[in-house]
Amino acid sequence: MEIVVLYTLREGADRARVLDVFPRHQAYYRDFQAAGGGLIALGPFLTPDRAGGSMGVFTTREDAERFIAGDPFVLEGLASPRLLEWNAVRFD
Repeated sequence: MEIVVLYTLREGADRARVLDVFPRHQAYYRDFQAAGGGLIALGPFLTPDRAGGSMGVFTTREDAERFIAGDPFVLEGLASPRLLEWNAVRFD
């Protein structure tokens, strides 16, 4: 089982501030993944109905919680994360 973290920008989040914080968020997720933090994939949704939303996939709940605890988007109050257990079916 994997853990999906759905991020939604908080209501009223300033887009300019999001763009300002993004480089720290990007450095954070790259470092997290390089350190073996259990991050499988992440990225924003591109459909208009999910604008301002993104998701990440993690190997364990502990990894996802640890990621959230240090993510600049969360620390700056810009994003609200939601954790979901995901029983992925893989087709290799």
